[in-house]
Amino acid sequence: MGKVAFISLLIAAIAVFVGERIVNLRKWSLATRELEQNHLPNCALLPNLNHGSEDITILGNGLAFISSGLRYPGMPVADTVMGKMYALDLNEPRLKPTELRMPRNFDLQSFNPHGISVYTDPNDGTVYLFVVNHPEHKTQIELFKFVEEDYSLVHLKTIKHELLYSVNDIVAVGVESFYATNDHYFVNEFMKSTVEILLAQPWTNVVYYSPEEVKMVSDGFHFANGINISPDQKHVYVADILDHNVHVLERKEDNGLVFVKSVNVGSICDNLEVDPKTGDVWAGCHPNAWKLFLYDVNDPPGSEVIQIQNILSDEPVVKQVYADDGKVLQGSSVATPYGNKLLIGTVFHKALICDLK
Repeated sequence: MGKVAFISLLIAAIAVFVGERIVNLRKWSLATRELEQNHLPNCALLPNLNHGSEDITILGNGLAFISSGLRYPGMPVADTVMGKMYALDLNEPRLKPTELRMPRNFDLQSFNPHGISVYTDPNDGTVYLFVVNHPEHKTQIELFKFVEEDYSLVHLKTIKHELLYSVNDIVAVGVESFYATNDHYFVNEFMKSTVEILLAQPWTNVVYYSPEEVKMVSDGFHFANGINISPDQKHVYVADILDHNVHVLERKEDNGLVFVKSVNVGSICDNLEVDPKTGDVWAGCHPNAWKLFLYDVNDPPGSEVIQIQNILSDEPVVKQVYADDGKVLQGSSVATPYGNKLLIGTVFHKALICDLK
């Protein structure tokens, strides 16, 4: 075979491979899915949150923490957007998020908040806020103490580790310990955004961190995203967005995780929240991720909220609680209930609060 023929054959083979990968990627991203509206009553957009509300978590007393201003590759967010943290008291009649006062010694210019989690110390009631931060496309975890008197954060430490290289979400299990998802295998931006997406291999993982020990505790995920834990702390839930599943993992005494089962949700679910009373898992999902990454203002990505009841039983119940085609809410990434209210956040758009039926 001549050199020219070989090159032509190689180009043809690459073209076929890339074409097949794109077809599969459209399938995984639910590119052809049409969404039917399923709205909740008395919905209202929250003020101040015009650059996203990527992750939301709520304390037992109704105080919600919200991360905003995530600058994530591929999302329609300007580089000039500032990362901020907000708090919202869901018991107040005037539902207006308040920006948290950040410490003076903290680098606000590079602050790029992603997944968040809170841990309340059972000994003294201190609230610790863990924030995944991506300054200059790097990954580190910021640990803050929340001061309720003036709605401020005290920065305690920055956590970096070679195993925490592409963290998406986090769930705290102690004052300085947590589980975290790495959503990519490669660190290089080109490899992450092209090669890894095209290959779509189950290469991502979950890492356990404590000051005494850091280790990978579960792997084999295509794109490990949201993570949370059951109220009794015995099971960890992980959303894998490319296989449309929420995985159930059993937590062992050494903090390792053992796979139990997968629950298909029929959508591309992002962050996970757990109702502390019922144990139900709530997910903000992307019903059509193709629209999310190929953003068109005239055909925006929609939003979907999925509730999983009895997730540990033999017959979990998966329910669509809310759906919108993007005219109200674009790119939902998290949903969490409190009382008869449901709070829905987005990657880059706004935040919505509704009454639950």
